[in-house]
Amino acid sequence: METIRRLAMISLHTSPLDQPGTGDAGGMNVYVLELAKQLVGQGVEVDVFTRATSSRLPQVVDAQDGVRVHHVHAGPFEGLTKGELPGQLCTFAREVLRAEAAHPLGYYDVVHSHYWLSGQVGALARDRWGVPLVHSMHTMAKVKNDALAEGDTPEPVARVIGEEQVVEAADVLVANTDLEARQLIDLYDAAPSRVQVVHPGVDLSLFRPLDKHSARAALGLPQDAAVLLFAGRIQPLKAPDVLLRAVAVLLHRLPALRGRLVVPVVGGPSGSGLDRPESLAALAAELDISDVVRFVPPVSQAELAQWYAAATLVAVPSYNESFGLVAIEAQATGTPVVAAAVGGLTTAVRHGESGLLVDGHDPERWAEALARVVLDEQLRITLEAGALEQARSFSWEMTAARTLEVYENARSIMREGVA
Repeated sequence: METIRRLAMISLHTSPLDQPGTGDAGGMNVYVLELAKQLVGQGVEVDVFTRATSSRLPQVVDAQDGVRVHHVHAGPFEGLTKGELPGQLCTFAREVLRAEAAHPLGYYDVVHSHYWLSGQVGALARDRWGVPLVHSMHTMAKVKNDALAEGDTPEPVARVIGEEQVVEAADVLVANTDLEARQLIDLYDAAPSRVQVVHPGVDLSLFRPLDKHSARAALGLPQDAAVLLFAGRIQPLKAPDVLLRAVAVLLHRLPALRGRLVVPVVGGPSGSGLDRPESLAALAAELDISDVVRFVPPVSQAELAQWYAAATLVAVPSYNESFGLVAIEAQATGTPVVAAAVGGLTTAVRHGESGLLVDGHDPERWAEALARVVLDEQLRITLEAGALEQARSFSWEMTAARTLEVYENARSIMREGVA
């Protein structure tokens, strides 16, 4: 069988070079870039196509040897919301096809699209280039709408239809977990034979155990603090408000804890959270916990690793996560996670071993879980050891090797279809 030499990866609505934690940049950005880097180590050259959001961006950026990010001009550079991007699909697709046309016939061996907008473009490129389309949903409208956060905006019908079209068009769909695979089959009528599970990974050289005292000193945190960390985009889906409400309950029950409690919220507004960027700070004031909450703008991956290591626990109260990279990254530093028992978080976190899973989003239940980790030192030590063990099961090297197998399988499926 011919080896895969070159891959076209499409990430239309957000660039892998963007800073995670604000705007539309998050776990998917990390996923695309880390997967691309590791595929290079497997002998594959990767071209990532993303929409240019500034006239100052160079047309092509070498992210590293073998990974090129193409900034495609499609629509105005600034001011377009994700909901307005479908109107730029034709222009974006035309420019992607034009980029490939500058090379000899058969330049790319596979197209891998990320998120439904990219899948629409990927389906056209697949048909024009005669190569298989592998698609990763990352999030799904039907799943999000079934577990909508209070005050969040439902995903439009146009997205649902678009996702259904991509599911039908893709040769192989990559699911992060077994649960996501079932959702693709049950909610989108995906053929089971075309759904394959590949767990995302974590950079174990970056997210690793660090000295907690040193990390706290570097970040200006008291050494004796109980640090309850939220990291991610500030939007209703990620539910940072659930953590703040739980903290208010916790302090009502244990007022003596206030003197050493610190609740850092690391990230920036995103999605429907952009409509009310100050809402979380207003909630903290309303709950009378502004003195313990710290709002920290998005940070580099290296600094994020410090925040994880400095924390007593990391809270992931999302209403849905296709996987939950924050949970794995935190555990890789040896920090336990308290997470909502939803989506991929039930795979990322082992309840009672690497962290605690909380059913629902009731602040009372969340306060109980937070208190268990903060107050029970023996439990915390057990969870810290379990967190490290859990994270060792995930690496981007394994993700890339498994994804490469998926690409090969997709080529076989496409050839069988042609035959």
